[in-house]
Order: sequence, then C-alpha cells, then structure tokens
Amino acid sequence: MAAQQTEQGWVFDTRDLVRRPGTMREVSRRVDVSEPLGTDVIAVPAGQQVALELRMESVVEGVLATGSAQATAVGECVRCLDPLEQQLDVSFQELFAYPERAAHHQKVAGPDREDTDEEERELVDDLMDLEETIRDAVVTSLPFQPVCRDDCPGLCVECGARLADDPEHHHDVIDPRWAALADLATPSDDDERRI
Repeated sequence: MAAQQTEQGWVFDTRDLVRRPGTMREVSRRVDVSEPLGTDVIAVPAGQQVALELRMESVVEGVLATGSAQATAVGECVRCLDPLEQQLDVSFQELFAYPERAAHHQKVAGPDREDTDEEERELVDDLMDLEETIRDAVVTSLPFQPVCRDDCPGLCVECGARLADDPEHHHDVIDPRWAALADLATPSDDDERRI
C-alpha cells in the first residue's frame, strides 16, 4: 500500500488514472467522521476515524473503487441498554463512471428504467467522493438490533432490574381475574380490629 495520508476526507483525486484503462493506484487513509455513520441505535460516532484501504483501477467506463473500511461503532444493547462497541471491517466496491458514460447510460435506459434504486455514481472533475459508498457499506453491516451478548436476558418488564445480575429474579403475578379473591385472603385493618 502507498504511504498513509491523514485529514484528506472522503474525496480522492483520480487524474493520474482517468482514461488509462489498466492503471491502478492503492491508498491508505484515515478519515474523520463529521456525522454519525449508522443508525440511531448503533453508529460510528462523529469525531472518530475510519481507516480506509483503497484500490482505484481505471476501466473503460470510469474508475473502479475497491477496498475496506475499519472503524468502531458504539451503541446500546436493545435488551439491557448497556453500552456496547463493535469493531467493523466492511468491504466495498463501486464504479465511478465518467460523466459522459453516466449520461449515455441514463439516455439508453430511458425514463421507464426499472432499477431506479441503483444510483450510478460518477466522477466530478476527476474527483471520486466515497462518503455515500462508505456510509452504505457501514449501515448495511450493522446489526438491526444490537445486543451485548447473544444470550442477554434483558430487563425485567415489571421493575426494570437487569436480569443478568439476578437470574432468579421474578415477581409473583396474580391474574387480574383472581385479584378480588386475593384481597379476601389478606386480612385488612378492619378485620384485625374485630378480633
């Protein structure tokens, strides 16, 4: 890999690769996250860094970006609400098309294009912005409902106690249909005065 660079952001210059199919360049870079990458439950927080290993290859259509991103996501266990961390190592691959190629593809596909979910990325002034590509890769790799451990018992629904701290924890729950009978079995203050 090439020498590591810092503070360069998500944008990569591809001028040395443009229109030279078969040429390739590898880059390592650490990027500061300005907005959380993830969901409300678990994300790579703003201020942390994402380590990128990137290979850029010139192809006929544009520049193909292949690589990986490593970071630490933080969040809460959805069962017990304890904080948790998850190490991420996600792979990505994205073709950044030359503007004229992207325009040609849109023209050929026409307005009735069925795959509108597929957004084609393109080079802008020979620059490649990987932020959305990395964001998509990170978000899809994160668990939908993160847990601190697979067998986390969570919290008691009655009192909120951590069940991992007291596995024998329970409450005597009386069926509401029998609650009136339970009141009869318990002596009241009036009953004690009669005795």
